This record gives sequence, structure tokens and C-alpha cells, in this order.
Amino acid sequence: MTITPDTVQTRLDALAKPPGSLARLEALAVELAVAQQSLGPVIRPRRIVLFAGDHGVVAQGVTPWPSAVTTAMVATILNGRASSTALAGAHGADLRVVDAGMAEPPARPYPSHYRAAAVARGTADLSRCPAMDEAQFDTAWALGADEARRAVAEGFRLLIAGEMGIGNTTPSACITHALTGIAADTATGSGAGADAAMRAVKRGIVADAVARLDGRRDKAALAAVAGFEIAAMAGFYAEGAALGAVLLLDGYVTTAAALIAEELAPGTRRRMIAAHRSAEPGHGAALAHLGLEPVLDWGMRLGEGSGALTALPLLDSAAALLNDVATLAEIMGELPA
Repeated sequence: MTITPDTVQTRLDALAKPPGSLARLEALAVELAVAQQSLGPVIRPRRIVLFAGDHGVVAQGVTPWPSAVTTAMVATILNGRASSTALAGAHGADLRVVDAGMAEPPARPYPSHYRAAAVARGTADLSRCPAMDEAQFDTAWALGADEARRAVAEGFRLLIAGEMGIGNTTPSACITHALTGIAADTATGSGAGADAAMRAVKRGIVADAVARLDGRRDKAALAAVAGFEIAAMAGFYAEGAALGAVLLLDGYVTTAAALIAEELAPGTRRRMIAAHRSAEPGHGAALAHLGLEPVLDWGMRLGEGSGALTALPLLDSAAALLNDVATLAEIMGELPA
């Protein structure tokens, strides 16, 4: 049986509560059940895979941070001292880290939850040339797809992609500008703290890079403005959706990857739930393009999968509503005649 929104709402309306009384939680339960195609959704165990990559465009002054911060933060994640690891631990999510293209890998020895599989040591500068070629895009996509297959084979039912990559809101703005049609100014935010001057430089780079695509939306065009971790997350989403996993989106960068996944593997978005709307001005437009309503709207902009991890208790609540609440008919049948 195909699970439709009406199917789920009928089940919710039959529960021992006034119809619609749990408002947005019921809407989330509908999204979850439709995404998993089950009236008894299961979202444990769950895994977050953090994909890391560096970006040549950082050399153009689009961010106040050097690329070395990517490696430093990945090391912090691997040591269990980052926001993402704290939140993953708090909400029962298994965490893996994948080097999709860091300029410098973290120091050895590598822990078991780290995968050193870089496509290259950072993308080329997309303001001057294509960020990557099609072969590199395919390699990054395959890396993400392999992680999704591994997660599903290991029994994980809900998948989250997180990212770490200084400068990656610039390619994300390019992708969003190119695939949604919103203005470069709207697509371009301050990322991890760019000031007004940096944002102006960034906006110009985004506009020029997308203009060079001349309206093309094919794989070669997307490769020209993407990042290795973004392409890997797109492959992760497409394969995860094909295998029936629920996909919980994080912020602007992961949603840019979701746009690519839906463009190249249509139908992927049917397995997606948007955890939050970030402070990046283009994120809302990207979510709207995918037809997704965010669970949270708290102005978060960290990345690392942090927004998705924060939303997990609400997904647990939505699943519990469908799985554990008695129907009105059941409780009426238990009353004495």
C-alpha cells in the first residue's frame, strides 16, 4: 500500500486526542511516515556521516577563515569534542567522518569512524576555472553513495549528512542560484562570518561563476561550481533514498547537495525531511524548491549536521505519536458497558 499524506492523517485523526490538536507535530508525523512509507516509522538506529572538503575559492577572500580550519575542526570531531559529536551523543546518532577532499588530512593514527578517501586535496578555485571535472564529481558521488549503502547494510534507518569545509557556502550559493533561479544576492550569505566587503566579493564570484554555466544544469555544469563534500553528500542522498532510508537534511550546504541529488536523481526529495532553516538567506528558497518545510527556524548556521541532530527529539516524538498512542476506538472499547 502506498502511504500518502491522507493515509497518515486518517490514522492520526483516529488517535485518542482531538483531531489536529498536536498541530505541527502531526504534520511532522505525516512527513516522516510518507518519507519512510510506513504508518509505524522507525528512525533508530540512525547515523550521521560528516563529509569534509576544502575549496580553492577561499583564496579569493570569501571567508575570514583559512582552509587549515577544516582539518583542525575534523580533528576536533574525531576527538569527540565538537558540537556535532556532543549532539550526536546526546541524541543517539552514530557518527562517521569521511575525507572527501581536505587540503591536509588529520594526523594519524586514524580512528575507526574516519574514512580517508579524498578525491583530491581540495577543489580548484571556481572563480577562475571549474572546481572539478566530471570524473572527480563521479568519484565524490560514488564515495557518498558507498557510505549510504554501508549505513543501510548495517541497519541504520535514518541518515543525516553533515559537512565541514571552510568556504563551502560559496559553492552552495552557486548551486542554489543555478538550480532555483533566485538572485545571486539572495543566494549569497555571510557563511561563517564574512563581513559586508567579503560578502560583496563572494556575491560577485557566485554571479560570475553561474553566468559561465550559460543556463546549463547538467553534471559537468554542477561539477564546475560544487565541492567534493557537496558532491559526496548528493550521492549519499540519492543512494540512501533509493534504498528506502529517511534523509534528514541539515543546513544550507547540505540542502545544496540535496538540490543536486534531486536534479540528477529525480524523486530523491520524497525521502527527505528538512530539520531546520538556517540563517543563510538562500536556504529558505532552496527548501521551497524541494517542497520541504523546516522543522526548526532558529537561525542556526554552524553546519556539521548540528541542526539535524538538534531536531532528532522532535522526530522521535512524531514517531512515538504514530507508534504508541491508542486509537479512540480502542479506548472506547475498553470502557464498561
